[in-house]
Amino acid sequence: MTQKPIYITDLDHTFLRTDQSISDFSANIWNNKSKDNILTIATARSFQKSCDFLSKLHLDAPMILLDGSMVVTPDKKLIDIKIISKPLADAIIHEGKKFNILPFIIALKDMQLNEAFLFPTTLNTHQHGVLENYRNDPRMIACETLYAMEMNLKLVYFGDFEILKPLAVHLQSVFGKELEYKLAPEKYSDGYFLTILHPEGDKAHALQKVMEYLGREVADVTVFGDSINDIGMFKLAGTSVAVANALDEVKAVADIILPHSNDEDGVAHYLDAQP
Repeated sequence: MTQKPIYITDLDHTFLRTDQSISDFSANIWNNKSKDNILTIATARSFQKSCDFLSKLHLDAPMILLDGSMVVTPDKKLIDIKIISKPLADAIIHEGKKFNILPFIIALKDMQLNEAFLFPTTLNTHQHGVLENYRNDPRMIACETLYAMEMNLKLVYFGDFEILKPLAVHLQSVFGKELEYKLAPEKYSDGYFLTILHPEGDKAHALQKVMEYLGREVADVTVFGDSINDIGMFKLAGTSVAVANALDEVKAVADIILPHSNDEDGVAHYLDAQP
């Protein structure tokens, strides 16, 4: 019996258009391909936000969420989770204060996957911009004094490269291999973001969990991406595909570089061309 091909795509700036929409063309290709293929996502987005984006797509395979810190099925069956403990997260916050910057914290309130998005009331320009995308979001919790929760999935700093690069170096010198550190351009603005994760909370480790769940080898999967957090997944997968607008660092490790960008439905065009 022939096994179904497996495709896993990043969302922002890969499958989603820059305005965070999914074109009718991409939706139609996805839904047609999902009849005879396994299609899912690997994103920095949370469960609820991913479900909102994917509401018109057929999806029944495990999703890689929050940069890989959580693997969960669309019906909320938790397959894997990598948590930063409260003491460790509070220590990160303390070290960041030395650089006059506080993170956003994405955490779980409970094991029913109800999410919390903690943010400081003292914000820089880049953080203000990020919050514009979360107006009236019930998960948002403003914190005059920022402390972590018990189940922290990731901490994210937004700011200028000149601040975040030294911060990343400092955090790595303090915490070493206790954490995973990813510094990348914020493509929705002119700033950068520094994501702090559990050391096994990245897309590469999560990809292995998905393939174990599906009973398949990582060599069987084709992945799509554009940014720094996709690189580990690219190195692991059988086939890695970068959209035309991907960062040069991502293109350098990709097996295939598409002629189309995310705004030109690059992933959908590739899927459409597959037998």
